[in-house]
Amino acid sequence: MRRPAVVSAHHERRAERRAHADFTGGVYGSLLAASVVLGAGSLGHFPRVELVLLLLLTGTVFWLAHVHAKLFGERLARQALHRRDVLHVCREEWPILRATLPPALAVAISPLLGLDVKGAVWLALGVAVAGQVGWSVRGARRAGASLRLVIVTASINLLLGLVIVAVKLFVKH
Repeated sequence: MRRPAVVSAHHERRAERRAHADFTGGVYGSLLAASVVLGAGSLGHFPRVELVLLLLLTGTVFWLAHVHAKLFGERLARQALHRRDVLHVCREEWPILRATLPPALAVAISPLLGLDVKGAVWLALGVAVAGQVGWSVRGARRAGASLRLVIVTASINLLLGLVIVAVKLFVKH
């Protein structure tokens, strides 16, 4: 059983981590998911399953690549790695992978919504773009940005998402 001081210190550390959270990975992961959906093109015999796996595996690979780059690119040159450092970087980069989950879930539940595969792709793309905008707004608000700056960052991220949608509309696979 934890003592109250230990519990309090633990809650303070968690609150501090949340206050200093970087949502860049979430924006990046959402953009990555939208790009995966865009690039999926024609899938094989089980397109929904393949797209869900493609989203999750691509998100996992990019998450691991970012963890690796942070651990070995920044830290190893300066200091030895400890388990807590590895876990910290894994948590820090988690939004990259987390941002791919809603589009993958959208594809997975698309049959329940009566959508064909094409509809599932559009749903996943919309969810990814919405996630991208949402992560940027959340990050800006958490950083204490003014309402004007929150609107600017949301608009820029929406524009980036719409560029992906435009590419999807004009480039046929």
